[in-house]
Amino acid sequence: MSDIQVTTRMIEANGLTFETDVCGSGEKLALLLHGFPESKHSWRFQVPLLAELGYTVWAPNLRGYGHSSRPPKVADYNITNLIADVAGLIDAAHAEGITGPTTLMTHDWGGAIGWSVVLTEARPLERFVVMNLPHPTQFMKNVSGWAQLKKSWYIFFFQIPWLPEKLMTLRGAQAIGDAFSNMAIDQTNFGPDVLQHYKQNALIPGAMKAMINYYRAAFRSNPLKEVWENPPHVKTPTLMIWGEEDVALGKELTYGTENLVDDFTLRYLPNVSHWVQQEAPQTVNAMLEAWLTDRPVPEASEAGGI
Repeated sequence: MSDIQVTTRMIEANGLTFETDVCGSGEKLALLLHGFPESKHSWRFQVPLLAELGYTVWAPNLRGYGHSSRPPKVADYNITNLIADVAGLIDAAHAEGITGPTTLMTHDWGGAIGWSVVLTEARPLERFVVMNLPHPTQFMKNVSGWAQLKKSWYIFFFQIPWLPEKLMTLRGAQAIGDAFSNMAIDQTNFGPDVLQHYKQNALIPGAMKAMINYYRAAFRSNPLKEVWENPPHVKTPTLMIWGEEDVALGKELTYGTENLVDDFTLRYLPNVSHWVQQEAPQTVNAMLEAWLTDRPVPEASEAGGI
C-alpha cells in the first residue's frame, strides 16, 4: 500500500466546509466518521486498505474539528444537523461522479451519528461499520445503570459552561494527550507526533468548545428519542468491532444488538481500548477486509496482532 496517495481537500456539504482526507478512485464510497477527541487522522491505518479494496475514501474532520467549519451555537451540534452533514457529504460524492454504493464506517461519536443515519434512512447504505459505540437503544437501556453512569461521568461534566474546555486545553491540551496515552493498552501507535496532532487540533481557537458542544447538544434535546426507544429493524448489513478494555463504554452495551439488526456481525478485541482502529489496526483491518469482501470475519485471535 506504499504507493497509495492521500490528499486533503476542503469539501462543501450541507452549507459547511469539511477538511477531508481523500484516497482511491473507485466507484464505491467509503465515508469514515471519527470520534471525540479525535480527527480524520484516526483512520490513517484504514484509509489505504479501503482504497486498495476499490473504494474512494473520504475521511472528513466532523463539523467543529480541525479546519472544518465551526458553527458557534450548541444547537448547531444537534444530531439532526450531524445527520444532514453525512447526507450532504454523500450527495457531494455523488455529484463528483462517485455513484456506487456507500459504506459508512464509524467510531465513537461518529458511530452515534452513523447509527442515526441508518435508523432514519437518511441515505441508502450498502454497509455500516461501527466501532465502540452501541446501538442507541441499547445505550438508553443501560445508561441509567450505576455501572455505566460511573463510566459516563464526563458527559455530565461537559454540561458546565466554559470550564471543561478551559481545563481540557491547559498545559498545551495535555488532557487530550492523556486521554489517548492513559486509556490505550498498547501505546505503540500513540507516539509523541500523534498525541501532538490531537493536542494541536484541540488548541485551534473555538475547537475544544465545538467538540464539547456535541455532548451539550445531545444532553439538552434529542429529536430522535422516539426512534431510539422504538427503533425500526436495521436492514443494512452491520459490522461491530469492539475493544473490550473500553473505560467509557462497557462491553455489556453490545448485548442484544443482534435482535435489532438483521445482518449483524460482532467481533470483540480483548486487551484493546476504546481507540480500537488505532490501537489494533492489523486486527481491525483483517476483519474489515474479510467482511467487505464477503469472507468469514476472523475472531481477534485469528486476525493477528492480538
